[in-house]
Amino acid sequence: MQILRVQVVLLWLLSDSSCALGGKVNKHKPWIETSYHGVITENMETVLLDPPLVALDKDAPVPYAGEICSFKIFGQDAPFEAVVLNRTSGEGILRASSHVDCENQKEYTFIIQAYDCGDGPSGANWKKSHKAVVHIQVDDVNEFSPVFRESLYKASVTEGKIYDSILQVEAWDQDCSPQYSQICNYEIVTGGTPFAIDRNGNIRNTERLSYEKQQSYRIMVSAFDCGQKKAKEDVVVHIEVKPVCKPGWQGWNKRVDYEPGTGSKQLFPKMHLETCGGPLSGVKAMVELQTNHIGKGCDRETYSEKSLQKLCGAASGSTDLLPAPSPSANWTASLLTDSGRESDLIYRFDGNQAANVPDHVVPQNLTDQFTIATWMKHGPSPGLRAAKETILCNSDKTEMNRHHYSLYVHNCRLVFLLRRDFTQIDTYRPAEFHWKLEQICDKEWHYYVINVEFPAVTLFVDGVTYEPYLVTDDWPIHSSKIDTQLTVGACWQGGEVATPRFTQYFHGSLSGLTIRPGRIETQKVISCLQACKEGLDINSLESLAKDIKFHFNPAQSVLVLEGEDVDSINTAMTKVSYINSRQFPTPGLRRLHISTSVQCFGEDTCVSIPDIKAMVMVLPPSEPTITISGSKQLVRPASDLRSPLGVAPFKELRITSTVMKGDSFGGFHRPGVMELMHNLDYCDVLVIGEELEPERESLEIHHSALLGKHLDATNSTSGISIYGVDSMAHYEQVLRQLRYRNWRPGSLTERRFRLTCSELNGRYTSNEFNLEVSVLHHTAPMEHVNHMAAQAQYMRPVHHPLMIHSLNSHMSGPAPPAATVVIVVCIAALVIIVVIGIYRIHAAHQEGSRDDEDEIKDPESDWESSGLNITVNPMEDIRGPQAHGKAVRGEECEEEDDEDDAELVGGMTMVESDSSDEEEEEENKGRGEVNGRKQKGKPEWDSSCGTY
Repeated sequence: MQILRVQVVLLWLLSDSSCALGGKVNKHKPWIETSYHGVITENMETVLLDPPLVALDKDAPVPYAGEICSFKIFGQDAPFEAVVLNRTSGEGILRASSHVDCENQKEYTFIIQAYDCGDGPSGANWKKSHKAVVHIQVDDVNEFSPVFRESLYKASVTEGKIYDSILQVEAWDQDCSPQYSQICNYEIVTGGTPFAIDRNGNIRNTERLSYEKQQSYRIMVSAFDCGQKKAKEDVVVHIEVKPVCKPGWQGWNKRVDYEPGTGSKQLFPKMHLETCGGPLSGVKAMVELQTNHIGKGCDRETYSEKSLQKLCGAASGSTDLLPAPSPSANWTASLLTDSGRESDLIYRFDGNQAANVPDHVVPQNLTDQFTIATWMKHGPSPGLRAAKETILCNSDKTEMNRHHYSLYVHNCRLVFLLRRDFTQIDTYRPAEFHWKLEQICDKEWHYYVINVEFPAVTLFVDGVTYEPYLVTDDWPIHSSKIDTQLTVGACWQGGEVATPRFTQYFHGSLSGLTIRPGRIETQKVISCLQACKEGLDINSLESLAKDIKFHFNPAQSVLVLEGEDVDSINTAMTKVSYINSRQFPTPGLRRLHISTSVQCFGEDTCVSIPDIKAMVMVLPPSEPTITISGSKQLVRPASDLRSPLGVAPFKELRITSTVMKGDSFGGFHRPGVMELMHNLDYCDVLVIGEELEPERESLEIHHSALLGKHLDATNSTSGISIYGVDSMAHYEQVLRQLRYRNWRPGSLTERRFRLTCSELNGRYTSNEFNLEVSVLHHTAPMEHVNHMAAQAQYMRPVHHPLMIHSLNSHMSGPAPPAATVVIVVCIAALVIIVVIGIYRIHAAHQEGSRDDEDEIKDPESDWESSGLNITVNPMEDIRGPQAHGKAVRGEECEEEDDEDDAELVGGMTMVESDSSDEEEEEENKGRGEVNGRKQKGKPEWDSSCGTY
């Protein structure tokens, strides 16, 4: 084809060459092909044309007329230009004049013509060729990545099914060519998922999905075009697994964390009942809180039995038969205890332990009204006919084997035996009272109270009243002089056997066994003593539907909800809450069990609802740090100890409690200390060293200090114990009014005490606060003392108020404060000191020495009568360090005296305050009369505030 085209052109040129030589110069038009096809790659300039761009002119080789000067393009916005490469040969090229983008336009068609150079250099009389059509195709470059049409794809499937296609993802490409604009492949980027995807973007599951195993999947998918260019961003596909419609509760959490002190917390805020669309006529749900493993059946206050009774308003006079082992209560030391019960004192009896209660502890006369109470956990006894298991027994100590009263378990029956003496009654009367209850052998904790109003006996179990199902009568016991023995955990057999021994051992656990003679316990107190501090609750009762019925058991551990509508039941269940009112609850798990029954129209039951098992995790509370602070040394003259009121060792006492709390600030978690207010249940003041001697000293507290508080106190030679559940402020008030007296302190130099306080029966204890009370005694007269050089041992600072005698002993009314005298002395300075020193020397010679053991005199009188010689250096500046010390000490003493006077009065009752004022006034008058005759007009100094 190309050869034929060249031959035609040559013949055309030869045929006209002779004419050109003999005629006009530019006779012929240029010649080009009629059509061209070209290809250009986008973003490039050169166009590849077929055939090449060449223009021929028959006027050749005539200059100008036979040459090609230009190519011109005609077309709408064709971004191309034609350039002549060789004018003689007529060769040219086609190139892009601007950016060519396939995505904007894939093809271009335009007209091109060739122009010769005319007659001469001016280009006149030029000729142009015919019009040729040029068709240009733009080749694509794979410059774009695939893009997904959606930013997120969602789908849901039902568990247990295999799907051919769950959903289809789709991506596209902006490139213009089919090669680069088509998506040839998809790929799941997330590994280890039970899904696959085909080249069309269809996602399917490769295995059966389980809702219980996983409720949702999040996978990442990418796409590739046919040029294998990967998508820049993967797409997220979220697939939710729906369970096969199974009737049951949905939307609940298996574990609920409970923060102490947060009140009532919802257990199932998003719970709802799925019934799979069946029509229902009624729903009944029972929520049970299982706390049998916590303490004595649930979270109760773990205070001591005495403190609990005081807190609940029980009458005083009860005897704790199972107290914590101590020097004063050592009969329980050999018994087995259950540890790790958050200060719950629990004794475990395995059939080999028992304890004899000392005679001085046992109530001697129970009277016709008395109460026996105990916590008991007991299971079935082994054997067909089990032996008696004695909880409490009062029997003959020797010679005979008579049981005067006892409480025992026999064949899962609780029996109370009460045999009266002939001196009390002489007729056939009730003696044995039997109760048959499931609680006795269910291996759970229960609170048993037996109220005796002879001949009637009533049993309370967990606050519920039970009458005996069997009462047997018997004759009274003949009176005798045989002593009796009270035993816990067995019965004492002291007679009719060769060797006295225990018998009828108890198998189980006991706690808080008490007996109170003279009165019975009220229902209110019994309910308070056994009340649980945790339980179920319902928030916003007013928001419940009218058709909802609900009721709790007495312990609020079981809640039953009934309704006709599923939506009403769902709303009610979201209101079910857990609450623990203890400030420091027992941490750990509480199990929840929910059982549900559904009724359909015309049928008893139509849908089976599986039971739910969940748990409440009570988080550990922030442990408080109880701190006792105050002055650790108290220095007082012997006369203060001999006074009727004695001294108050803990007047400056302060009890605080702090916990560590974390706070978030600026993204950081910082621990901090926060003061906490809570109760205490006892404070013990122990004497360190030798015990108190009752014939010469005492540590006591006035009964009026306990009035209006839930507190009581017991004291002994080893110290004093204040107990009862009450605030730290009340304990502070009582301890500040504690008084120590010693009416013969001649040889006593110091007494040391140790104070400790507790919350929750020792679960949280304070620091050991040690206090020393030092006694100031007067010293023998000295020949010469330079007060400026040395300070006498009896002149050391004493932090207590001392009375200052009036300048005029005949004046009536209160004496001026000691600080005023010190300030006057400081202002008078050296002259007054010299005068007073001379006067004291003169008075000492007149009075002579006095008796050292005179109990009427105070420290000031001893100081005055000591016959001291005062030597004053007149060259020393009164404004030196000593003078400055006097001024400072004077101000301190003034403040201390004011505070001590105020506290002393505030710590007494009005009667005590008035009487003490009268005593002090009379004492001051007496001193004024004695000292006024010999030291008239002479001021006396407070030795605790003087600086020499």
